Amino acid sequence: MRDQLSLKKVAMIPVRSGSKRVKNKNLRLLGGRPLIFHIVNAVIQSKQFRKEDIYINSDSKVFETIAKDLGVNFYHRPDWYASDEATNDDFALEFISNVDLDILFQFLSTSPFITPDQIKAFVTKMLDQSFDTLISVVPHKIECTYNNAPINFKALEKTPPSQLLEPICAYACGLMAWRVDMFKKNMNRYNSAYHGGEGQTGYFTLTGFATVDIDTEDDFNLAEAVYTSIHQPYRSSPQYYTSDLHTDIVSEADVPSIIDGDGVSQATYVEANQSVRNIHDILKSKEAPSWIHRVIDSENNSACLICQQPGEGNRRHYHPSWNEWWYIVQGTWDFEIEDKIQSVKTGDFVFIPKNSWHKITATGDMPAIRLAVSREGVDHVYKNEV
Repeated sequence: MRDQLSLKKVAMIPVRSGSKRVKNKNLRLLGGRPLIFHIVNAVIQSKQFRKEDIYINSDSKVFETIAKDLGVNFYHRPDWYASDEATNDDFALEFISNVDLDILFQFLSTSPFITPDQIKAFVTKMLDQSFDTLISVVPHKIECTYNNAPINFKALEKTPPSQLLEPICAYACGLMAWRVDMFKKNMNRYNSAYHGGEGQTGYFTLTGFATVDIDTEDDFNLAEAVYTSIHQPYRSSPQYYTSDLHTDIVSEADVPSIIDGDGVSQATYVEANQSVRNIHDILKSKEAPSWIHRVIDSENNSACLICQQPGEGNRRHYHPSWNEWWYIVQGTWDFEIEDKIQSVKTGDFVFIPKNSWHKITATGDMPAIRLAVSREGVDHVYKNEV
């Protein structure tokens, strides 16, 4: 047996051009980059492979452009090996029959949250423990059954705490590795090598977001939410129940309903998102004593000009998951934030942290106007007065 360090290891990322459950899945953008980018980038960042030993394996040459962009190799597989009839065994054997290597590491693009450190640990385990096959798995510490029979528990005994249950491990598939000589031997004998055959097979545990596997549209929606969570610049601290915030409350998110409840008499919502709009022209066009005019309404944010007369304002409320800010365009207001009242005037910015009870009241002897910057669908939570 050759010394492990002298063995040539190659990373292969297999992708088909056609995907039925999620259209063009591997080219669909996740975080502004095609899905396949994320696993290839993780493999590169792991520093376990030379770039010339990393291959995108596909029937479609559109992935050749992506491979060149990332500085890795492209392997053009014959069309049959991208068909529904071809198995992982089939296209892996076709690949190793045409590329010089001793150990094949396979990484799936459908597992975009596998990290460089996990890849490094996976490669290290394969080499250090001299496995012929290494399979990534996800442990589940929950009662499991197979063919209506218990697997890791006894139906006639009291169930133990979940942390004491023997975990059941399911294939993760995102990380796989095979020694080429044993892979070929198993294919010759059994026409199957994916599961390890007669060789020494090991298992590598994946946890956390690395276990996300994209097969369906719902999976992709989940991946988009995970990506947003991972890459958000600000991470909120955990929130817990308090009687002041969470007892006897009602919530509203519909802006017209909220504005109507605040006593604003005239509303314009249909003129938002114009390329250029002059604020003075808007103010000149208004005749009602109190009004709202939405100027921005996008998936990212919303901005509304709101005019109210002295003594008018909004109802005391808070936002459980949204920081709000306002710019005072005209007049004066009294801001009550967490029972502290502060007067603000033309030109002032006001910031209201989420979960802060607040109320605003126009003061002085002229209409007061503010620019409220938020977004559509923000919950406004009020004390229930019924």
